[in-house]
Amino acid sequence: MTGPGGAHAAAAGAPRIRVAAYVVRRRTDGGRELLVFDHLGAPGAGTQVPAGGVRPGEDLRSAVLREVEEETGLTDTRVVRALGADERPHPETGQARHTTFFLLSAGRRTADTWQHTVRGTDADAGLRFGCRFVPLPLAAPLADGQDGLLGRI
Repeated sequence: MTGPGGAHAAAAGAPRIRVAAYVVRRRTDGGRELLVFDHLGAPGAGTQVPAGGVRPGEDLRSAVLREVEEETGLTDTRVVRALGADERPHPETGQARHTTFFLLSAGRRTADTWQHTVRGTDADAGLRFGCRFVPLPLAAPLADGQDGLLGRI
């Protein structure tokens, strides 16, 4: 069975397995920037980082790279390391979730801002996101507590 965002539904009571990406790039002045996006059709969704469900048989590193590409169009990222996991229910459905956060690096030649239409076959296919790099530390929190592990980068 496929659940929200296209992830394989877990057995009853088991958490949905997810990944989230902190895609970071270095500025020429040595500072760091984080890739974030806003849902262009739903401003109330808040600013987010790429995240989503892991498909059956998919390893976590492949899943996080796939989510970044699907949600932002970036293909030149690389996984640096896993940062840890967060266990919290979905804010709307209450479904249990286990999200592993990864630090990824992006090249300096990546655009500062762009719009992307989500690709793939998951429930978010066709959504439009406004992507951008913002300086770290963040000026405002991310939606759904996604900034909870930023201190580990």
